[in-house]
Formats: sequence, structure tokens, C-alpha cells
Amino acid sequence: MIGILLLLLLGSCSKTYVPKPMGYNRIDLPEREFEALEMDLPYTFQHSTHLQVEPDSFNMAEKNWINLHYTSLGARVHLTYKPITGGRQNLKSYLDDALTLTFKHQIKAYGIDESVVRTPTGYTGLVAELSGEVPTQFQFFVTDSTAHFLRGALYFKTAVKNDSLAPVIEYIKTDMMHLINSVEFN
Repeated sequence: MIGILLLLLLGSCSKTYVPKPMGYNRIDLPEREFEALEMDLPYTFQHSTHLQVEPDSFNMAEKNWINLHYTSLGARVHLTYKPITGGRQNLKSYLDDALTLTFKHQIKAYGIDESVVRTPTGYTGLVAELSGEVPTQFQFFVTDSTAHFLRGALYFKTAVKNDSLAPVIEYIKTDMMHLINSVEFN
């Protein structure tokens, strides 16, 4: 018995241990398919067929706020809508709020890339891509500058490092750009 144990001990010491390289979980992303939003809201757009549209449960008083829930990817896009009723001052307030919410993450963000967008329907928007360990990696707003203001922010319900979520973040960014370009205000 001691001889077998000694033989096993000596035999195991002859191999060199090589650690496995770092890796990430494999994430299978679904094929892109879009459908029109079918809710009675002051806006419409095309969204991915791989998400669930849910009323926002955070602020029940805001009936035009919704969440786009990517259940299989563990992500949500919070969409908030505000009518522009007070003219330019009201619009300025919404723009300031959107920019403040984006730049609130500047402390943890490695960088914030902003791009002004013009949709095919002539609406103006801003897309902000945040890098680093921030709770939201993608934010945007779209407005017609006279009556409607729609803002969105991507969130994950996970404590995983954002570099491991990079493929999912890129996938959802592409979906959101499609959403932005298909927005129609009623």
C-alpha cells in the first residue's frame, strides 16, 4: 500500500503543470429579426423579435415608459418618453437631464464616445457609448425638437466584467441603432 502511494506520488511529480489560458463563456447570439412595436404609445419603432416589451415598473405614473427585455441575454433597455409641452425651455431641460445622466458615469468610465445622429425621418438624436466598468454601456435619445423626446439606456443585471459582455453589448447596440433609425412619433 505504501509502495503504491509512493509510486503515485513520484509519478505525479514528473509532469509540468501548465495553467489554462483565460477564457470567456461562449455566447450564442440570435439571428437578427425585427418587428413593429404594437402598443398604444406616442411613438413606434422596429425592435428585435428576441426581446419582450414590458411596461416600466419603476415609475408607474409614466404610462409611456417601457422596457425592452432581452431575457436570454440578461439585458434591459429602459425607454423613457416625455412630451415637449413647454417649448424650447422644456426641451432644454430634457436634454440637460439626458446628458447629466450620461456624464454621471464619467467617474468610472474609461471613455464616453458621443455621436450626433440624424434619422431617415429627419429626427435628431445623440448616441453615447461608455467604456469601462459602468452600469450602462449605451445611452441615446431621439427627438423631433418640437413635441417628442425619447431616451434609452442599456443595463445588465449582472456583476460580470463588461469585457466578457462585449459581444452582447455590440449585438444590442446594433439593435438600438435600428430602433433609433426606425422611430416614428405620432
